[in-house]
Amino acid sequence: MTFMCQVSEHRALLFLLSLTTNHSSLWPRLLLSLWLWISGQVLPVGSSHQHFTPHSIKIPGDITLGGLFPVHARGPHGRACGELKKEKGIHRMEAMLYALDQINSDPGLLPNITLGARILDTCSRDTYALEQSLTFVQALIQKDTSDIRCSNGEPPVIRKPERVVGVIGASASSVSIMVANILRLFEIPQVSYASTAPELSDNNRYDFFSRVVPPDSYQAQAMLDIVRALGWNYVSTLASEGNYGESGVDAFMQISREAGGVCIAQSVKIPREATPGEFDKIIKRLMETSNARGVIIFANEDDIRRVLEAAQRANLTGHFLFVGSDSWGAKSSPITELEDVAEGAVTILPKRASIDGFDHYFMSRSLENNRRNIWFAEFWEDDFRCKLTRPGIKPDPEKKKCTGKERIGRNSTYEQEGKVQFVIDAVYAVAHALHNMHTELCPSSFGVCGNMDPVEGRLLLDYIRAVNFNGSAGTSVLFNENGDAPGRYDIFQFQLTNHSHPGYHVIGQWTNNLRLNLDEMQFSGGRRSVPPSICSFPCKPGERKKMVKGVPCCWHCELCDGYQYQYDEFTCELCPSDMRPTANRTACRPTPIIKLEWNSPWALVPASLAMLGILATSAVVITFIRFNNTPIVRASGRELSYVLLTGIFLIYLITFLMIAEPGVAVCAVRRLLLGLGMAITYSAMLTKTNRIYRIFEQGKRSVTPPKFISPTSQLAITFIFISVQVLGVFVWFAVIPPHTIIDYEELRPPNPDLARGILKCDMSDLSIICCLSYSIVLMVTCTVYAVKSRGVPETFNEAKPIGFTMYTTCIVWLAFVPIFFGTAQSTEKMFIQTATLTVSMSLSASVSIGMLYIPKVYVILLHPEQNVQKRKKSFKSVVQAKLSQKPSNEKQNGEMKIEPDRTQ
Repeated sequence: MTFMCQVSEHRALLFLLSLTTNHSSLWPRLLLSLWLWISGQVLPVGSSHQHFTPHSIKIPGDITLGGLFPVHARGPHGRACGELKKEKGIHRMEAMLYALDQINSDPGLLPNITLGARILDTCSRDTYALEQSLTFVQALIQKDTSDIRCSNGEPPVIRKPERVVGVIGASASSVSIMVANILRLFEIPQVSYASTAPELSDNNRYDFFSRVVPPDSYQAQAMLDIVRALGWNYVSTLASEGNYGESGVDAFMQISREAGGVCIAQSVKIPREATPGEFDKIIKRLMETSNARGVIIFANEDDIRRVLEAAQRANLTGHFLFVGSDSWGAKSSPITELEDVAEGAVTILPKRASIDGFDHYFMSRSLENNRRNIWFAEFWEDDFRCKLTRPGIKPDPEKKKCTGKERIGRNSTYEQEGKVQFVIDAVYAVAHALHNMHTELCPSSFGVCGNMDPVEGRLLLDYIRAVNFNGSAGTSVLFNENGDAPGRYDIFQFQLTNHSHPGYHVIGQWTNNLRLNLDEMQFSGGRRSVPPSICSFPCKPGERKKMVKGVPCCWHCELCDGYQYQYDEFTCELCPSDMRPTANRTACRPTPIIKLEWNSPWALVPASLAMLGILATSAVVITFIRFNNTPIVRASGRELSYVLLTGIFLIYLITFLMIAEPGVAVCAVRRLLLGLGMAITYSAMLTKTNRIYRIFEQGKRSVTPPKFISPTSQLAITFIFISVQVLGVFVWFAVIPPHTIIDYEELRPPNPDLARGILKCDMSDLSIICCLSYSIVLMVTCTVYAVKSRGVPETFNEAKPIGFTMYTTCIVWLAFVPIFFGTAQSTEKMFIQTATLTVSMSLSASVSIGMLYIPKVYVILLHPEQNVQKRKKSFKSVVQAKLSQKPSNEKQNGEMKIEPDRTQ
């Protein structure tokens, strides 16, 4: 009687697996052996033989290899297995059978040794695969059956299970990880043909695991290189829950962080048992960052299909641009009837080739010649959409009956699955390792010698890691120290339009570096240009990037405003004071330099007034010179009149110097004449009003005339006043020599296009006021004396005209101050202030000449009969007579004054 092990306790298995992290301890193996031995005593063969050996394929041989393949999908509603998987399951499993046939028929590889196999179905579920894989370790567990007796008292006959020296598989990374935890306990090497999770590269945890496909870390690097080549920097990631999807996305995110330049907008995980509503939520979440049109997807083909369906339901066809991992590869099943949504998707697949020998082998399989494949009948029904007749099973009327004469590829669609090459290479890798091991351990033996019975797992692992041969596709098969194959990928794009053969087309390759033909790419609607997948569009010239905190690929564009220019992509800096930004604000350019031009209205009006004033002044001077000895000229005080007229002339002249182009000489003369003309004018007027006031006041107190009233004294006093102004100017020359400057601050409005540098003399507003301040003091003092002298008798001809002159002049300069300083913020400040200053000076000079000299010139030229000599009492006599109210002798003081006759 034969006894078996019943393996169905998940919790016990998971507990045991939790102990496998320390492979140096023997406790996990002892516990697992004890558990298997106890469960092996539970049920006899006769009661449940169908549970003793898992549903598997047994190929006899001298050395047995294990095989794990996803023949069926994950079962729904708690069932272990679901529907048949034709490509990923049957194709791959048949590839192992094909490889065994080729090896066993090859006299140069393992001569006189036949390879057998025990092939199991993982049902695409890691826990189920773990239960199945316990079959591989039964032969390594020693069972004590001394206490077991059959019902007749005889000891039982125990059938020793075959010893599996290595395992080919599994497919999914999650399954390989689960199985590897068991196989490493019993030192059984494992070679996967499809598991690419980076986690499996950890040689400390998965030291007996190897693979003929490159890990996802290479794949992630290739996908990152694709993203960069497409000019994207903002993408989302989508992963199926499990080791393959999550570790693939983790590898991509880690590499992108280390390399920089690519940011992850969303990282979404698809639950294992996701409902259709979950996929709609996933699409909605991806649309929260709609700029991230690129989606990096590490998912199984079922999840890929459901993502595409959800995008179609959301009317987002053509929006997302998928970059799929090798689980998508060049498969047609995920995109069937969803081609418009998948159009433009870029996928990656380990570099492979179609194995012609396998095509011939597989298409020749039939129900008659392939009985060793226990799932082939199920495949036959699914592939040809028919139903086989089985005893006791009522045929389905909706399905046609299988005849058995159908042929694969002729009566059904056939395309070799993408991982067939790697399954064959995995089997050959173990075969070459066994061959090299046999050559060294059994050099003169035919068949398996004692040194290889049993095959030591760790030694076989060393031989596997050392193989290097040309695989089924002609590429070298070898492993690095972690058991990983080198990274070699083909880059595909799914294209629909503008192509004679819609479907997947090779657009590039990756072997440590990317070679991508962008000219061969096309996207939704046949567009050749690569759609953008960026968080923020490039800033325009003159704009700086203001980075979004925590997202280095996202920024806001801010214009370099005012007088700033774009120093670099992140910084705006101010242009130097003598420069302004260019139109696109990427550099600085010199600020134009301007000055007051003669044809400007701000120059024409003051110049015209000054010219008229100069002509009038010249006319007065000429008239006075012509009639120098006439009574009116003599009575006006010829000496001071000529001084005063000189000052007026200089006041008019300064207008032209203020308008002239600044230079050292012009600036020096400006400083000298700006205050000098007014100082001369008001010094002369002050001397006159002071003389009148002193005479009038002196006459009140005594008959003695005041001192310094002679013409010579008056001239001396006038020149003393003038010398103060001249001395101040020369001190100014000594302290700050005259020079020109270019003032860039005065005309620097908010709009830099209107900025100008002003060429002018080094005379600030304050210095101009200081230069005029002495003249203003003279003017105010003269006005005070004019006010005090307002009671002078009508017969004294100079007092009141001077008074009216000073009153009007004060009004002019009081108006000047708010206009001059009120334009400080104007963009035409210099022009307004220059015009205001010159016009004010011309008006004050015009008031002086108009009130003091025009009436005299009028009488001299038009009424010469009034320009006659008359004898009058002196002003002093008049004052004394009025004060004493007594008659006085006309000759009392012996002074006579000649004045024009005003009675006419």
